[in-house]
Amino acid sequence: MAGDKVDGGEVPLLYSEGNIAARVALEREVRGWSTIELADRVSKAGVKMNQTAVWRIENGTPRRRINVDEALAFARVFELPLEELMSPPLEGLDLDSRRLVQEAVEAYYETRDAEDRLHHAVVGIAEYIQAHPDSSRAIHEQCLRLMGDERDARTLTEHIEGGGYHR
Repeated sequence: MAGDKVDGGEVPLLYSEGNIAARVALEREVRGWSTIELADRVSKAGVKMNQTAVWRIENGTPRRRINVDEALAFARVFELPLEELMSPPLEGLDLDSRRLVQEAVEAYYETRDAEDRLHHAVVGIAEYIQAHPDSSRAIHEQCLRLMGDERDARTLTEHIEGGGYHR
């Protein structure tokens, strides 16, 4: 526990308020947010906070304490589980690599959501064609008009004919 001495040094906690303060600064910087923008986001998440409070959490001496409601609001704003927010920052990643990972994670979820929407739409079209068999050629032509590329339109209609979008 914090305060316990091992070889003259203090044992760090795996989860601690200090870790939250470090992670708040790191997560804010990774996203390119100012302290004002973070304070606004926390306030919109339901916990009043101003820029000075964010600065004092990140840099104050003594550091400003973080209450449970604030910790939960930070976790919500950063879209992190509270346990992750309380964990020490990972070693070995600089700010640029963290930003790239953040961008990749966001793109992954956006792509997954888009693929889910595509699958749903393709299934709907396939069901429509099943109910209206004479519409198949017109649907391919509409895909070609909207997409402008024969190969892309053919790929989409192949998914439709297959009954869904599967990677």
